Amino acid sequence: MERALARRTLLAGAAAVGAGAVLADAGWATAAGRGGPVGQAAVDAETARVRQALIELRRDIHRHPEGPGQERRTAAVVARELQAAGLTVATGVGGHGVVGVLRGSRPGRTVAYRADMDAVPPADIVGTGPAPAHVCGHDVHTAMGIGVARVLARLRRRLSGTAVFLFQPAEETLSGARALIDAGVLERLGIEEIHALHCGPFPVGRFAVAPGYGMPGQDKGEVALRGPDAVDAARRLAAEIGALATVAVPQGSADLERIVADAQTPDGPLKRFVALRATVQEVDRAATAQEAKVLVSYRCWPQERYMEVRDAVRRAAAPYAGAEVRFPAEPFPALVCPEHDAHLLARRLRRALGPDTVTELHAAFPPFSGEDFALYLNRIPGTYTFLGVRTPGAPITTSYPHFPDFLPDERAIGIGVRAMAGWIAERTRGA
Repeated sequence: MERALARRTLLAGAAAVGAGAVLADAGWATAAGRGGPVGQAAVDAETARVRQALIELRRDIHRHPEGPGQERRTAAVVARELQAAGLTVATGVGGHGVVGVLRGSRPGRTVAYRADMDAVPPADIVGTGPAPAHVCGHDVHTAMGIGVARVLARLRRRLSGTAVFLFQPAEETLSGARALIDAGVLERLGIEEIHALHCGPFPVGRFAVAPGYGMPGQDKGEVALRGPDAVDAARRLAAEIGALATVAVPQGSADLERIVADAQTPDGPLKRFVALRATVQEVDRAATAQEAKVLVSYRCWPQERYMEVRDAVRRAAAPYAGAEVRFPAEPFPALVCPEHDAHLLARRLRRALGPDTVTELHAAFPPFSGEDFALYLNRIPGTYTFLGVRTPGAPITTSYPHFPDFLPDERAIGIGVRAMAGWIAERTRGA
């Protein structure tokens, strides 16, 4: 379904009208560049110039969290920073999305970098929260994206091709990527590949690549039961469906530490899994007629197992008279990192930043959340990599997304900029 969309001629709506100046031309400047191609030493020097300003920028964004679809202030900050760096900028793309285009002075390829801007809604914070909060690291992602743009802009005379920066809204609701795609960004800008970093519970500065893995998608369904014992029957059925889970939702730091270790273990327990919740919703408790629903939400790996789980839910419900099983939508696709690209990035990171800077994941991680970056990778190649933000000695919950005490080590910002600015410069050059 998603791949079919890529073959359509996507028409930009009202958002794209405002973005016409950017989306109409993705060519590169023909002026001759000076010196050799962008090298890591130059990237490191420019990153050192902007590192502290990026930390301050991240703190400002952190103080003004905006939930999915509400990223007005954040988008304005991003647009201001990109314009100041000399990029061509469009706002209002796919909602509050911001697109910046940086054309190098030499011919090359068109490569995108994505940063998500929204904060986590209260209901999605572990234990719930009073208001949206940046407990998934999107403030860090946004600061790094601006940093990569600023560094490469200062090196544009040596930059090949075109670097496109997608600052995406509404990742937490898995709707922002689709909005940018439907606005025609990938096709009209001729983007050939796309890359992203995401904060993760690894030592600060450690990168985790996931060749052939990534993050699971999700699926939701319900089973409706009616009759005088509908509520009790729903409770029994919920327990039976819940038994389909092969991994439990983590309950504390020890569970999280185990998940991180298991994800780095070849052929470990997370190579194949089902993470599932089944809850009972009472619809009517009249004396003579009751109705109840079993709400099913689950993630699994590999994503081919979604049909397997759906069939298992139907089999579990079959003995219950009158049970109606409904899956209202197709499963949201998993994010699967292309193996070749992930290995290329890992080799480059080890070469540029040190041999001990990269670990490899052998499972989808973390197993309890989705990521709409999957929609980009369903269309074009790219990489999606975790960047460690865990301060030495800090509890794992300070670096595990969606926990209320999430507190990333800000040293990761400069490290991420060094890594991605060098990588994007290499990819636009076609190396």
